[in-house]
Amino acid sequence: MQHVFVVGSKGIPGAYGGYETFLDKLTEYHRGNPDIQYHVACRGRENGEFTYHHARCFKVKVPEIGAAQAVCYDIMALKRCCEYIRKNEIRHPVVYILACRIGPFIHYFCSEIHRAGGAVCVNPDGHEWMRKKWSMPVRKYWKFSEKLMVKHADLMICDSRNIETYIQKQYKKFSPETKYIAYGAETKVSGPPDAVRQCREWMDRKQLREKEYYLAVGRFVPENNFEAMIREFMRSGSKRDFAIITTVNEALFKKLQKKLNFREDKRIKFVGTVYEPELLEEIRRNAYGYIHGHEVGGTNPSLLEALAATDLNLLLDVKFNRETAGETAFYWDKKEGSLAGLIDRADRLLETDRKTRGAMARDRIRKEYSWEKIAGMYGELFSGYFRVQNGNGRNAV
Repeated sequence: MQHVFVVGSKGIPGAYGGYETFLDKLTEYHRGNPDIQYHVACRGRENGEFTYHHARCFKVKVPEIGAAQAVCYDIMALKRCCEYIRKNEIRHPVVYILACRIGPFIHYFCSEIHRAGGAVCVNPDGHEWMRKKWSMPVRKYWKFSEKLMVKHADLMICDSRNIETYIQKQYKKFSPETKYIAYGAETKVSGPPDAVRQCREWMDRKQLREKEYYLAVGRFVPENNFEAMIREFMRSGSKRDFAIITTVNEALFKKLQKKLNFREDKRIKFVGTVYEPELLEEIRRNAYGYIHGHEVGGTNPSLLEALAATDLNLLLDVKFNRETAGETAFYWDKKEGSLAGLIDRADRLLETDRKTRGAMARDRIRKEYSWEKIAGMYGELFSGYFRVQNGNGRNAV
């Protein structure tokens, strides 16, 4: 049996986010696999253990230390992994670290894990060091940390081919081992009756009508380009609403309100957060179109979920979005008038054209990004990881 320890997510079940959804689906699809035993770190108010999808989940209580809390969590979780590996004399474990937060400490943990004949895999996520929400010192830390993670890890698992290319070129001197495995999504014609009912009630509360609103979903941070999306929607002649599902960021909200005065446009509707996956899927399915402004990262989960559910997708033209959606979507840039003009053209699309685009997008998800395919790739990787060893601490299938 292959023991796989996963560190870096908030945990499962119940937490909402890309890594959390990934782990929920991975353990769900592998819960009947006798060849893999997962051990998943979960942030908690107290230490403890429980079982979910046949995975051993261990809670890690992290001190309240502000911005450094995430780094502390990863370190504490890895210490727990190493202790468990030693205590149970586990040979050849795989430790999978999500994101590049702990570069200055990674060499120590790699050494510990290699003593057990194990390997360290890292998912580098996207270009975290480019995110505008971070101060310059923090962004420099992210870049430095990423460098050390790439240098010492046995394998970098990239959820975007563009990220894989970046790792190979940027850190060529380290000769990094990389493997591309995307994020996943599911396609359904419709959700369960309860989700359909909840969506109708939600739309009634938010004063939205089926196929009469555009939708955006994502964290309210500068690199997701809400300013450009709101500005351009206000400039468009659309009679539809623009519903924005996002987190609270009072400072950015007030800044954009002062700059754009979007409260005077009744079409712009901040509708809060939605954490129920099936309800969110129904909201996407009932939207006329989805507007996506993310420009930093790899395979973006919210984009995959939009392609799986929404017929019409209007995406910021960056390489990550192009890689994911291909010819199934329409693209805009941040020049004035680009998105506004695209929205006006999208409003005039025939229903048959819109449905054709939606069918193309869902077919792309089924072929390239289904959770069944993604889980299968991870299962093959983890169960076969130690068939060949090159003897220097870096192991390969």
